[in-house]
Amino acid sequence: MARPPRGRPRRPSKRRDDLTEIFEAPAPTRPTPKAKPQKPAPKAPAVDPVFTLSDRFEILAICAPGQESALCDELTQQGFANPTAIAGGATVMGGWADVWRANLNLRGAARILARLGSFPAAHLAQLDKRAHRVPWADILPQGVQVRVEASCHKSKIYHQKAAAQRVETALKDCIGAQIDPEAALCIKLRIDQDICTLSIDTSGEALHKRGIKQAVGKAPMRENMAALILRSCGYTAGEALYDPMCGSGTFVLEAAEISAGLQPGRARRFAFEWVRGFDANAFAALRASAPAGDRPAPVFFGSDRDGGAIKSSNANADRAGVADLCQFTCASVSDIAAPDVPPGLVVINPPYGMRIGERRPLFALYGTMGRVLRERFRGWRVGIVCPDAGLIRAMELPFLPQPQQIMHGGIRLGLYQTKPL
Repeated sequence: MARPPRGRPRRPSKRRDDLTEIFEAPAPTRPTPKAKPQKPAPKAPAVDPVFTLSDRFEILAICAPGQESALCDELTQQGFANPTAIAGGATVMGGWADVWRANLNLRGAARILARLGSFPAAHLAQLDKRAHRVPWADILPQGVQVRVEASCHKSKIYHQKAAAQRVETALKDCIGAQIDPEAALCIKLRIDQDICTLSIDTSGEALHKRGIKQAVGKAPMRENMAALILRSCGYTAGEALYDPMCGSGTFVLEAAEISAGLQPGRARRFAFEWVRGFDANAFAALRASAPAGDRPAPVFFGSDRDGGAIKSSNANADRAGVADLCQFTCASVSDIAAPDVPPGLVVINPPYGMRIGERRPLFALYGTMGRVLRERFRGWRVGIVCPDAGLIRAMELPFLPQPQQIMHGGIRLGLYQTKPL
C-alpha cells in the first residue's frame, strides 16, 4: 500500500496564460485619502499701541456718590460744556487751562483728574513695557517729585503695589523722577478689566482744604459736600441762611462766599503747578479774573451751644474775608429764633448717633428742633442731612418724599428737604 506524501501538498503551477491574466489585470483602486483641513495662517502679532497725548482730554471732577447731578449743574454754571455724570463724579472735555479753572472755581469737586490715556495690559511685563512708551517727558519736568497710586478691579493684574512699581520704574527711567510718598503730584493708575487708565491728580490736597478754615469741630462737614448740599436745596446767592448747629461754620461760610463771588481755591496751591507747560502768569491772571460784584447783605447766621465752636467760626470767617457778612451766636436749639431778614434756608448737619454719642437721647433733640422750626421759622425752607429716618420722623416736619441719598465716610446720608414752612 502506497504511503501518502509528507509535508504540504504542492500548489499547481500557473500556466503562462494565467500569469498574463494576472499582470494585465487592472490594478486595484485604492480609496482616495481625505484632504486634511488646512490650518489657518498664523495672525500677525498685534502692534503695541503707541500712547499719544492730545490738546483736549477727559477731565474728571470727583464728588461724593449721590451728588453727581448737583456737580453737573455747577460745571454747566461755570461754563464747562456737556458735563456727563458718572459714579462718584462728572466728566468734561477740555485742556490744561480748563483744569486750572476747575480747580480754582469749582466748589463741589473733591479732586480734579486729567486723563492721560488708556491701554490694555494683561500682565505686569506688558504694563511695564507700555508704561515706558508713555511720553512722560512731554507731561512732567525732569527730576520731578511724584508718587503713584494704583487700583485693580476684575483684572489679571491684581497686585496694586506691583502695578504701581512698574509705573514708578517708567517714570524714573524716562524722566529721572524722584519717587516720594509725600509728593504733591500723584499719578493714578486704574486697572479695570485689563484696561489700564493713567491720570494725573491735578489738585494735590483734596479741594475741601481751601487754605482758609483752620479751626474745625468734632464732626465737620467738608466744604465741597456742603456746597453741593446747598445747591441741591436750591440755595441762591444772596439768600438768607441759618445753621442752628453750625460747628466751625462750614454752611454759613459757603453761603457767604458764594454770595460774595469768591473763588474757593483763591488761597491755596495745586499739583498742576508742577506739570510741564504750566504758565504761572496766565494762572495769576485767571485768579484775578473773579468778578468783583457788590458786597451782599449780611444775612448769614449760625449758632451752636458750644462756645468753642462759635469762636472757631468767627476766626474762620475772618480768614475767609467774610466776617462782616456773618453773625455767630452761642445758643442751644431751644433758644434760637428766626433773624429779622426775609425768609431763606435753614440747613442743619445734626448729630445722629453714629457720629457722636448714642442714638436714643437724640429723639428729644430732634423733636425740639422740629417744634422750634415749625413755630419760629415760618416761610423758611429746611434742609437736613441724617442717615436715620426714625430721627427725622421725630421732627414732625412736612419733608418732601424720597430724600437724596449721599454716601459720606461709609454712611448713607439722606438729604431731607421741606418747602417753605
